[in-house]
Amino acid sequence: MDDKINPNPVVHDRGASSVGKRERVVCDDESVRDPFDALEVYEHIRDIIDPEHPYTLEQLKVVNQEHIDVDDEGSHIRVQFTPTVQHCSMATLIGLSLRVKLLQTMPRRFKVDIFVYPGSHSTEHAVNKQLNDKERVAAALENQNLVDMVNKSLNGLPE
Repeated sequence: MDDKINPNPVVHDRGASSVGKRERVVCDDESVRDPFDALEVYEHIRDIIDPEHPYTLEQLKVVNQEHIDVDDEGSHIRVQFTPTVQHCSMATLIGLSLRVKLLQTMPRRFKVDIFVYPGSHSTEHAVNKQLNDKERVAAALENQNLVDMVNKSLNGLPE
């Protein structure tokens, strides 16, 4: 018996990576920092593997560039994600994976907020509260089972 929340998700084609194709202004001045934008954040999170399926969050349309806001000057990143079903029990794990990935890859100066896209989850308020409460996130990252699941999601593309 298949006990998946969404046994038959819609799988989309992966988009082409823009890494290396972006036009960058080259500056030799070390005091000038490169600006960050939504595309760069998206490139960091698009290959996270869904905890329930062997597909990326990009392939399942859980994340997309249009739902990422970056305020480089204010050092703030806001990511909204859309679970594949309204009652997805993996939403907090997906959000935790997004947070951990961004904390690992983005400069420490950034404040990261992770939210369920409005109207896309039956308990979005509770999920959002969990994902943006420092103490709850810290407690979750002390749970080795959760850390193992997050690490599995962050390992990259499925085989």
